Amino acid sequence: MTEPVDERPAERSPEAEKAAPSRRKLLGWGGAGLALGAVAAGGTATAMRSGDTAPADADAAAGAAVPFHGAHQAGIATAVQDRLHFAAFDVTTDDREALISLLKEWTKAAAAMTAGDAVGDGAVGGLAEAPPDDTGEALGLPPSRLTLTFGVGPTLFAKDGKDRFGIKDRRPDALIDLPQFPGDNLDKARSGGDLCVQACADDPQVAVHAIRNLARIGFGKVAIRWSQLGFGKTSSTTPGAQTPRNMFGFKDGTENVAGDDPKSLEAHVWVPTSEAKGDAAWLAGGSYLVARRIRMHIETWDRTSLKEQEDVFGRDKAEGAPAGRTHERDAAHLPSMLPTAHVRLAHPDSNGGIRILRRGYSFTDGTDGLGRLDAGLFFLAYQRDVRHGFVPLQRKLARHDALNEYIQHVGSAVFAVPPGVRDTADWWGRALFTSA
Repeated sequence: MTEPVDERPAERSPEAEKAAPSRRKLLGWGGAGLALGAVAAGGTATAMRSGDTAPADADAAAGAAVPFHGAHQAGIATAVQDRLHFAAFDVTTDDREALISLLKEWTKAAAAMTAGDAVGDGAVGGLAEAPPDDTGEALGLPPSRLTLTFGVGPTLFAKDGKDRFGIKDRRPDALIDLPQFPGDNLDKARSGGDLCVQACADDPQVAVHAIRNLARIGFGKVAIRWSQLGFGKTSSTTPGAQTPRNMFGFKDGTENVAGDDPKSLEAHVWVPTSEAKGDAAWLAGGSYLVARRIRMHIETWDRTSLKEQEDVFGRDKAEGAPAGRTHERDAAHLPSMLPTAHVRLAHPDSNGGIRILRRGYSFTDGTDGLGRLDAGLFFLAYQRDVRHGFVPLQRKLARHDALNEYIQHVGSAVFAVPPGVRDTADWWGRALFTSA
């Protein structure tokens, strides 16, 4: 996979940073299309786009800013960026007002970082005797299509029977505790969480910078429970782009929900007002996220014959074509695949039309101490109802998928993802903590 070209400018002195507008500011809301488009699009200006839709020329827009405000949170239907830093947080305060204050601070910081600006008064130029507002590792970098997507887990509403923040009755019915699936070997230290933030960008340093600053702002109120770095997107929300390959070398996700298909998004991703009633009305226009850390047994797979690999997936490895077909996007002929083939079992035609929007990433986290790669897929899936999306799909796959010989689910979490932050007066989770 071709890595993004590093177009970072040479570092400037703090005095130079103060004397002239930063490149990040020039590439922010007003300047992204003009300043970056001439470089990344071969001289063609790239217009700003809505944060909840996928631009057709996402590669040409690399480096630009994705608008933070909108009806839906960016980072769901947005064209999938190349890098990920995902973090789940435990809330360590019992003070409702302190939590609300934090969410407001987070929202302000997120809006700044996604626009290409520093947090607060920045990393340099402030009071020398005090820590700077921004950690500084993204100084001089463009926004890199950074998106920050926020969610709330089941334990934020109640934990050990305690109504922690007076919102127990506002937990949506669809925000269930995921069942234990056959084959799961879940690590509690890599599962769950009261809150989550998904940072996606085309530069890993930009994504890491965003999570680092949110964690720093939240010190004393929240603590990172677990986090995951990801690279090499394994799913695409832009059907016109080449489908990425996973760590097994196969294309997967050809049938993914397209980010520029409002009809499909309404049918399968966004929570409609009709399903967000009463105390759960705060989630209308939002979605549900399932995050699963899936360990791939790389060494076993690498000793498996090509024919068996293709039979396991139900696709050919070269083109990604469904079994019995020629091209990747040819209509799948499910009877041509083995009954245990992954594509056949996961296909909408095998599941009453169920579709989910996937934004997965590959990961490699060193070795497991036995000389084997700790590598695999960090699976992210958005849907309008987990009970009718991920759960029935995973039940079928867990019982019958031939791929299970080569993978194991080792981490799991589910979150309700509120609708977008509509303007500068709005903030993450506002409707959850305030009356309608």
